[in-house]
Amino acid sequence: MADLNWQADLYRCSAIGGKLWREQSLWAIWVYRFGRRVDARPPGLIRQWQTKFYWLLFRWVETVLGISLPKEVEIGPGLRIWHFGDVFVKPRVVVGAGCTLRQGATLGNRVPDGPGPRLGDGVELGAYEQVLGGVRLGSGCKVGAMAVVLTDVPAGAAAVGNPARIIMASRSAGSNSKGNELHQVWGPIA
Repeated sequence: MADLNWQADLYRCSAIGGKLWREQSLWAIWVYRFGRRVDARPPGLIRQWQTKFYWLLFRWVETVLGISLPKEVEIGPGLRIWHFGDVFVKPRVVVGAGCTLRQGATLGNRVPDGPGPRLGDGVELGAYEQVLGGVRLGSGCKVGAMAVVLTDVPAGAAAVGNPARIIMASRSAGSNSKGNELHQVWGPIA
């Protein structure tokens, strides 16, 4: 069975040909999608072996590329990571369809075992930003480089600074055309 989420990830990288060997961030996304497919398998020996293989690949990608996308995270179709490295996403995070992360992105909790952020569709995160705690980022919002987001950001707004503050609201919330196409084709994340 084809993994439609993985196909959407490749589609987002189509400007560079969507080739696995050309884009290191695709390696990490593939390992993430593989882990999700393994968890969807029925229990048994094959699943046990594939789970061990997943963890080996996960640790390799995390160590070599500096991208940590554990399979417990919910990521919609069409994830794009620009400029791989130092990207850490903790479990309990939800990322919508057509989102973009850049180097140094951190999506995590503020306290141990606390809630993680929830990103709507078409959210773009700048370099070295941090989104912490149970905050919600509305569809189509943008977070500036080095921002620290500790509160909700409405759909279509931009947030910058430390701590982040909303500086504008866009009239065309969710105007990311590929993100909208992905949402129409593959639907919202489950």
